[in-house]
Amino acid sequence: MFELSGHIALVTGAGRNTGEGIAKALAAQGAAVAVNDLLPERAEAVSAEIEQAGGKAVAVPFDVTDRDAVLAGVGRATAALSGPIDILVNNAGIPADMGYGPFRDLDPSRWHGPVDINLFGAMNCVHAVIGQMCDAGWGRIVQISSGSARTGSATGLSLYGSAKSGVEGFVRHISQEVAPFGVTANSLALGIMSSAGGPGVAALVKRVPTGRAGSPDDAAAAIVYLVSPEASWMTGQTINLNGGSVTY
Repeated sequence: MFELSGHIALVTGAGRNTGEGIAKALAAQGAAVAVNDLLPERAEAVSAEIEQAGGKAVAVPFDVTDRDAVLAGVGRATAALSGPIDILVNNAGIPADMGYGPFRDLDPSRWHGPVDINLFGAMNCVHAVIGQMCDAGWGRIVQISSGSARTGSATGLSLYGSAKSGVEGFVRHISQEVAPFGVTANSLALGIMSSAGGPGVAALVKRVPTGRAGSPDDAAAAIVYLVSPEASWMTGQTINLNGGSVTY
């Protein structure tokens, strides 16, 4: 069950934290993995660790907000792994400037970072692989999202939350377009993760019913299911993974 041999995955933002855990979990299930990160040394380190563990991987560093760089990176991955990408996990979502703070105090020049990486970055990656998935009659797209997409807070996350709301809507629409071709598209909305930073995080972790923040392994296990053949009837959904901190 959840066997991924013969499939090729691209995981963005996979040079550390949650993305790294996802890339390694997919490789452990048999997928060949294109490890993306903005920083080449991080992508190369994770790719090397996967291969040392007996998996197959290639480092493909690029900026997801640069469409030409995305297309070039997908081309390199396809050549190196000898086949088209049929699993895409859009995990990249933390820009250099997260735009933390009350919206009334944020200069418009700071609005673009969270939106560019979370919405347009995801669109760039989906657009680069979706045609081949549909032509092949099989594919999996998973967008890493956040509880902040649907739950408001006063912790200065208006830009990030808005971007995640937008990309969840995009995924819902895409899921309907590609379902007839055997391609699924879902979002995984994460709660407070162990790698989280920013104001108020410690207090939020204390309120998680399970008593802890989420780990890369928690997210990776959910991803393995969502991209597996067994998840062929799961599409157009936003799945919440948050330790019970929000239930709906």
